Amino acid sequence: MTSDINVAGVERWASALGGAALAAYGIRQLKDRSPSGAALTAAGTALIYRGATGHCPMYSAAGINTADSRDDTRTALSGARGVNVQETVTISRPADELYRFWRSFELLPSFMHHLVSVEQLDQCRSHWVAKAPAGRTIEWNAEIINEIPGELIGWRTLDGSEVVSAGSVRFKPAPGGRGTEVRVRLQYDPPGGKLGSTIAWMFGEEPSQTIREDLRRFKRLMETGEIPTTDGQPRGNR
Repeated sequence: MTSDINVAGVERWASALGGAALAAYGIRQLKDRSPSGAALTAAGTALIYRGATGHCPMYSAAGINTADSRDDTRTALSGARGVNVQETVTISRPADELYRFWRSFELLPSFMHHLVSVEQLDQCRSHWVAKAPAGRTIEWNAEIINEIPGELIGWRTLDGSEVVSAGSVRFKPAPGGRGTEVRVRLQYDPPGGKLGSTIAWMFGEEPSQTIREDLRRFKRLMETGEIPTTDGQPRGNR
């Protein structure tokens, strides 16, 4: 029944897709007599049910309904709903230089390999396109909510986006004149809830892993002018 639906539309799609992939992986593990196969298959089946019915028993028990409130970033990320990620790297370049490069959002796909494109809509708003499972893409609009030139950029996704997240990147001089400490903080509401975050980690798509790799490529790019590719070869200079 409609009154039982407490999972947002995009989240339902992601749950069904992730559940199918997880169940298939679990079945393969069962064939290999792996003890984890049954648990993975059961988890995948639960996600498929979640996507098909739009009902999550855990959400129901906790009084959560993303079908009604997911578009509001503050509501979607409040309490225990959001997942928090923080990653830091030290880069041997001045903070102002790093800030200027990052603030040119259209340049971010050069080292963030999960991004397809970023289009600056105005001084505060931008449109993002990123890779998604099964060869798909996902899009969202974001706005800058806090900015200190040369030091801080804070953002959040806008209502109606397929992604619900908020975060910041801070550029702080490192101790001993060793360059700049770049710290990225991200809070996001993963499709499929925190179980979806665990599944993404299993398949190598969890945001903390992605951000860590992005920052390593950013360091390499800004210090040497080269962007390392997946095969370990440089890809152009800047």
